[in-house]
Amino acid sequence: MSARAPEDSSAGRAGSTTPAHAAPAPVSSPTRALRTGSRPRVLAVAGSDPSGGAGVQADLKSIAAAGGYGMAAVTALTVQNTRGVRDVHVPPPAFLAAQLDAVTDDVTVDAVKIGMLASAPVARAVAAWLDALSHATSDRSGTTARPAVVLDPVMVATSGDRLLDPAAEDAVRDLLGRVDVVTPNLPELAVLAQEPPAADWPAALEQARRLAARHGVLVVAKGGHLLARPDAREEGAPDALVGPQGVLVELPGPRLTSTSTHGTGCSLSSGLAARYARTGDWAEALRGTKAWLTAAIRAGEALRVGGGNGPVDHLVGLRAGGAEPQAPSRAAGAGAEDVVARWWDDAADVRAAIDDLAFVRSLGDGTLDPDHFRTYLEQDALYLRDYARCLARASELAPTRAEQAFWAGGAHGALVTELDLHTRWLGGEPQDVPASATTAAYLDHLRAAGDDYATLVAAVLPCYWIYQDVGERLAARNHAGHPYAEWLGTYADDAFAGATREAVAILRRAAAASDASTRDRMAAAFRAACEHELAFFDQTGLPGTAGTEGAAEDVDGRPADRVAVG
Repeated sequence: MSARAPEDSSAGRAGSTTPAHAAPAPVSSPTRALRTGSRPRVLAVAGSDPSGGAGVQADLKSIAAAGGYGMAAVTALTVQNTRGVRDVHVPPPAFLAAQLDAVTDDVTVDAVKIGMLASAPVARAVAAWLDALSHATSDRSGTTARPAVVLDPVMVATSGDRLLDPAAEDAVRDLLGRVDVVTPNLPELAVLAQEPPAADWPAALEQARRLAARHGVLVVAKGGHLLARPDAREEGAPDALVGPQGVLVELPGPRLTSTSTHGTGCSLSSGLAARYARTGDWAEALRGTKAWLTAAIRAGEALRVGGGNGPVDHLVGLRAGGAEPQAPSRAAGAGAEDVVARWWDDAADVRAAIDDLAFVRSLGDGTLDPDHFRTYLEQDALYLRDYARCLARASELAPTRAEQAFWAGGAHGALVTELDLHTRWLGGEPQDVPASATTAAYLDHLRAAGDDYATLVAAVLPCYWIYQDVGERLAARNHAGHPYAEWLGTYADDAFAGATREAVAILRRAAAASDASTRDRMAAAFRAACEHELAFFDQTGLPGTAGTEGAAEDVDGRPADRVAVG
């Protein structure tokens, strides 16, 4: 709702990821830094699953879901479906080495995920490639730092059967000193540690710490296998990032009852690699990957793939309105993975009413009276001051370093916007101008959500999302002679559009991690904020609406075509 203006590069903007104060140091590795603006290029080294749920097929979808560009070198060809594996063909190790060399001879690789290595010669071929990669200059800029490497040690089947012979197990174990992170399930953790399986979660964490200390590697300990035991902990399925000194971060997780678990290990490891390449922080990458994978498992059964253990829905975020140009079907259900898109869809009537306001239409066509525009700006400036405080409160409550920095940057950007753009248009900050009842009611709504992070995020998001949505159509009507050309130009800000997408993604993660009663509060806060947006645009005194005859139109004159964006 508030104006988002171009700002000095040193000042940040709403949605900036520049923190207002020092944040905890990330858990990182001495690997290549991703170039600004580039998508992570992630190479999966793994087997093939023709049913699409595991192996490189799952890796490529997981990498794409994490915002990366996926590549694959195939270690083995399997004959399998959701019911089981029927046969495996392992190409010569020299052929695998040729695949790896072909990629790295041409493409700068930001991260590597290693999965199924079916034999000792194959594992040794990968070890030799990693050794050569560590010393080669594969970036045209001369960068010699190697990519981040995640190892998913495919060694023990869900049934408990060992998948590798002793020589191959030794060869995979030898890779531990060459990788950054290893992601075993609990039976595989025991094989790597050459110890009996851990009996409970504390024992698993200690076993992971010993393995990390022995090999100088980070270990993702996964508690999912504990759920099959009669004494499984009621609090769910935890995961943890463990280093040589102990637990770096422990993440609780819900107990999910689902048959859509095929390829979860592949998906977690490749998603982790892609997110680390993007963030440079293993803890943050694990948080994001776990949240995404939890939603993907929940949505998997709706795919209806196969009669056995089906795949997860790797593209759950897209189906929830993240990048696909349509809202999800109402028949998709009310799981946490699609509620945000449904809230947006349910607010279509409010958004259409905003487009139809006389204020918005006359702003778009340039006929808006300057006094009405000044009234809007004065209230917007007053709103921005306290809206910045609400964003700062969201930063205080944020569960992750990245979200803390995002909201802190948003608060700073709102204040810079107020002091810059509004000052120039108004000739100074508003003096002796009281907040209108509409402005005060909107701010009271935001403050009322201030003690619960998820609800607060739901309340502040419409200010991003509706403003960006309406602004896209207003910006399309801008032209050199438009009396509000400078103002409309602020709506065409790609950086703010990106910040809006990130804010929507944060809300989706918060919804996915919340229980049903919290999601109900979030839905109510979101809807109410959308209605406050409508009232705010309509408070300048312009009577009625424009274009009330015939079909509803967007502010650019085209028939309204509502899509879920983000």
